[in-house]
This record gives sequence, C-alpha cells and structure tokens, in this order.
Amino acid sequence: MKIVMAIIKPFKLEEVRDALTGIGVHGLTVTEVKGYGRQKGHTEIYRGAEYAVSFLPKVKIEVAVAASLVSKAVEAISTAARTGQIGDGKIFVYELEEAVRIRTGERDEEAL
Repeated sequence: MKIVMAIIKPFKLEEVRDALTGIGVHGLTVTEVKGYGRQKGHTEIYRGAEYAVSFLPKVKIEVAVAASLVSKAVEAISTAARTGQIGDGKIFVYELEEAVRIRTGERDEEAL
C-alpha cells in the first residue's frame, strides 16, 4: 500500500477527484495549504499599492491506494491537474505500513 500525496492548484480539485474516481479510487483527504516552489510567490497590486504574496494557496490531496494502483493514480492526478503553467504542483508517493477501518476492523487493502 502507498500514500499518494499531491499539491495542486485549488481550481483543479474537482477534475482530479473525478479522474481518481474514474480509476476506482473511492476516498481521499483534502487540505487547504499555502506554499511556494520555484516561482517564490508573486506580486499583486491592491488599491494602487504593490505587495508581495509569498505563499500561494494550494490544495493537498492524500489518497491511500494499493501498490498496483499507484502508477494509475499518479497518471490520473498529473493529467487532470496539469495546466502547463508554473505552479501546477507536485506528486509524492510514500509507503503506507498499515491501514485499519475503524467501523469494521478490516485491515490493510481491505480497509481501503
């Protein structure tokens, strides 16, 4: 089992969710986050004054998947979240040691 974590632009969330549902991923966790990458934020003008926005709003998606679904999940997220512009985001994959469904006590892949 693996955790696929993606940091994406907020307006791409619905497309990513639909893409993951299309490959059989039924649950995900979404967190609103702020951060920056290579673009180091940007500047905006508000009421005639220019100011720097250091941390940009992003959405973090975390999905627990069976190891056999990792490549499909990464492909689905990257295709759905891509705009071709700077700041599209990143995807990270890491190990998931154990999963337990609290209601039934199911473990590991059965709990996903």
